[in-house]
Amino acid sequence: MDFPRTLRERRTRRHVSQLDLALRAGTTQRHLSFIESGRSVPGRNMVVRLAESLELPLRERNELLLAAGYAPVYPESSLDDPVLAPVRTAIDHILRGHLPCPALVVDRSGDLIAANTAFDVITEGAAPELVGPGTNVYRLALHPDGLARRILNLAEWARHILVRLGHLQELRAELTGYVPELEQSAGQLGFAVPLRLRSPYGELRLMTTVTTFATAVDVTLAELKLEAFLPADPALAEALSAAAATRARTAAGHEPGNM
Repeated sequence: MDFPRTLRERRTRRHVSQLDLALRAGTTQRHLSFIESGRSVPGRNMVVRLAESLELPLRERNELLLAAGYAPVYPESSLDDPVLAPVRTAIDHILRGHLPCPALVVDRSGDLIAANTAFDVITEGAAPELVGPGTNVYRLALHPDGLARRILNLAEWARHILVRLGHLQELRAELTGYVPELEQSAGQLGFAVPLRLRSPYGELRLMTTVTTFATAVDVTLAELKLEAFLPADPALAEALSAAAATRARTAAGHEPGNM
């Protein structure tokens, strides 16, 4: 990779001037200009400072280091690695803590890492091959055999999903093909795009929140996203609690010794 060109692209994409980046990184605009023109070769620490000052994701920081001829400094561990055992414990605790609201954890590609039991309320009726660990939640959302037929505001929700896939061009192209040209409903956006979903409990109007590990220094951990679906009104909160109680009774009925 061409480091000067790569650095310029990253800086321009974030709409940061040379002067601003130089000030953030503790250097001069003249020095940064020399780096971007290839007249000066930055040291490893300078590359790290530039990447941090641009607030690049850890994966891109590693790529910038490689482009400059240095080894990556941020590890990329498997979630099965013992070093991330506390992370797996924390994820399980957080998912349970969101009950009776649905919540899930995905990686940078939108592949499902884990979900709590309330997520069944959302996936109910979807094709089995679209549901479960390792499947893609964006594909689940927009595939005709997934949630699409149950989403009442498909145009708004599809646009919300597709905007998040700028770094996944092949997936974005696939999912765009599933979405018909629909007009957005007037007055639907409000302060946030809700997910309006048909269900046996009536219409679910859910708002979403996304949580990340903000201080992560491992690429895998930094790219995990926990998304929770929160009720938009008190009635829905009661419906989710009722659904949780039904699941609990069903589960108890399948325990050994129960009839």
